[in-house]
Amino acid sequence: MVEDRLLFEKICLEGFQAGLSWLTILRKRPAFRRAFNDFDPVQVSSFGEKDVDRLMQDAGIVRHRGKIEAAIQNARSTLDVQSKLGSLRDLVWSFCDEIDTDVFPQAPRKTADIKASTPQSEALSKTLRGFGFKFVGPTTMYAAMQSLGLVNDHFQACQFRQDCQNDREIVLSAMRA
Repeated sequence: MVEDRLLFEKICLEGFQAGLSWLTILRKRPAFRRAFNDFDPVQVSSFGEKDVDRLMQDAGIVRHRGKIEAAIQNARSTLDVQSKLGSLRDLVWSFCDEIDTDVFPQAPRKTADIKASTPQSEALSKTLRGFGFKFVGPTTMYAAMQSLGLVNDHFQACQFRQDCQNDREIVLSAMRA
């Protein structure tokens, strides 16, 4: 499932990004895709200690053993979610419906209005950890939720606010169909 592969990639890259800049991760994204077999969870789930050692030598990616091992575990967890719930997409997006009304009843007016985490990102983090995911803390998951469009915390005057809302509605409508 393409959406689940992309979500698996996003979750892994968010984990690798922790403590680093997004620009660093984006510049390394092609190398990450090569190293992790285009983030195919079936293939990555079969990685073992030799693969971890190989990845630790790959200067094209972030060489952090814990994050590499987390990506492998997250592949296994993705497959577990798929077998139990049908798709990672459905699980992640199930945290979307209540977000705007609970967290942002109105568009944020200043940067201080945007939180580092929310009750929804905490719940998503807890749910993913329950499936065995690693490097998916509430702040990391909130960043993922923002970039995936689950949260529309663009300022009212932001040119992308309505685009984000429209895209969000398309995904939610497709899921309900």
